[in-house]
Amino acid sequence: MRQKTTRQQLRERFRQAAQSRGFTLTVYLVLRALVIFCMIRQFLQENYNYVMLCVFSLIVMAVPSFLRGRFRIYLPDALEVSIYIFVFAAEILGEIGNFYGYIPFWDTMLHTANGFLAASIGFNLVELLNTRTKRLNMTPLFVAIVSFCFSMTVGVMWEFVEFSADQLFYLDMQKDEIVTTIGSVSLNPEPKNDPVVVQDIAYTVLYDADGNELAVVEGGYLDIGIVDTMEDLFVNLVGALVFSVFGWFYLHKKQGKDSIVHYFIISMGSREERAADALTEHTPESDAPPDGTP
Repeated sequence: MRQKTTRQQLRERFRQAAQSRGFTLTVYLVLRALVIFCMIRQFLQENYNYVMLCVFSLIVMAVPSFLRGRFRIYLPDALEVSIYIFVFAAEILGEIGNFYGYIPFWDTMLHTANGFLAASIGFNLVELLNTRTKRLNMTPLFVAIVSFCFSMTVGVMWEFVEFSADQLFYLDMQKDEIVTTIGSVSLNPEPKNDPVVVQDIAYTVLYDADGNELAVVEGGYLDIGIVDTMEDLFVNLVGALVFSVFGWFYLHKKQGKDSIVHYFIISMGSREERAADALTEHTPESDAPPDGTP
């Protein structure tokens, strides 16, 4: 009777997993189809840089399947769906659809989400080492700190990518901001480290070497991306800090499914191993057979 009950519980767990995977697969197929449609459209319009962006998006979306097939690393549905939506929102809607221009908070929202998701990945990397080897016994606080630092490193590396793209190809990935007050030591006529503050800038006129007017910046002075970069890093910090705090509570208080972190935990192993772990986690101790009971 006990064996039959165990099989029933395993079957129920598989059924629930299949339903959950069905939703994840639907999201993946729909977004992948939209990316392919966008790629074909951009190709017909001869926007080849956007075509490559679509190819990059398809490659990133295939990473969870690659991890499952190659390394038996299984991303939870919440994390996997979040990655799909994030890639689509950042590359297709943000870059190609110009949501960064149409919606002022779009970039801020995505960088906040990036901080949260990157922290979850860093958390998983450390926790997998912590649980799969007897030589390591890292405290919850240490795991949370590493998770936070991993997320901030990812954020900084991405800003390096944006800066390099702007310097080499003038793509303006670090979006310019209009400011009305600046302070710069370069404006000081004397060789001193004292900044000259210029306030109430109404507009800026740009000239070439021959004195020809190139452009007029209405409303102030162009800061060439530093404000955008620091805003991105700050909201990345917020997202990373939120997940790291939740991660610390998850490990320290042993919250289990009561915490949002539970739905972002990566698992490894075969389907049978993961099902057995899930069954052990959800089977009450009182239902466990006594020693020696078949």
